[in-house]
Amino acid sequence: MQAESRPIRIEVNSNEIVSGLWNTPEQPLAACVLAPGAGAGIQQPFMAALASELSERRIATLRYQFPYIERKRRRPDPPPLCHATVRAAVRTAIELAPALPLIVGGKSFGGRMSSQAQSLEPLSRCRGLTFLGFPLHPAGQPSDTRAEHLTAVHVPMLFLQGTRDELADLALLRPVIERLGDRATLQLFEGADHSFHVRRGSGTSDAQVRAALADALAHWILTLRRSGPE
Repeated sequence: MQAESRPIRIEVNSNEIVSGLWNTPEQPLAACVLAPGAGAGIQQPFMAALASELSERRIATLRYQFPYIERKRRRPDPPPLCHATVRAAVRTAIELAPALPLIVGGKSFGGRMSSQAQSLEPLSRCRGLTFLGFPLHPAGQPSDTRAEHLTAVHVPMLFLQGTRDELADLALLRPVIERLGDRATLQLFEGADHSFHVRRGSGTSDAQVRAALADALAHWILTLRRSGPE
């Protein structure tokens, strides 16, 4: 089923309104609220293609951008404003699809801001968090301090990571996942980098990786849907 994309305006507060895109298939089974990576907006090709892939799997998506992107600035907003934007997007998704189970997350920076918001105060009706490349540390600066807040997250979490991701050393990420216990699931994509690109000649294409990623995410979401309250 091809995604039908509809522009949405999301009111963060009295001073900030951001753009979003609502993609919904016929008879959706769940909805996923997805924030972009740093420096990317709602038209980011990876996120647009993923929304289409998820629509084919009967998952609706709400993509949105942070205020600094709306203002065409490079420097990310302070975390409190990012968290408020996440919450506003979640409220909007609930208004758009009040009966659907809700998953929240995003690409890199967007996923991290979503989990920070959840750790501070649970997001309304959030069944779980998904990370499309969790940015555990800056490239070349291995550390796991960016994951410390995840201990305060008490919903299921799905980490989708490329094995060549320079922002997530697997020697550090795997122990983080282990410490989170049953709440966390890690799925690796062989040869993919932080943007889920694979090298030419690897025997796998970016499109194949993206389809596998959509399969994994949709399966996890539908498992939560079956196991959670209606």
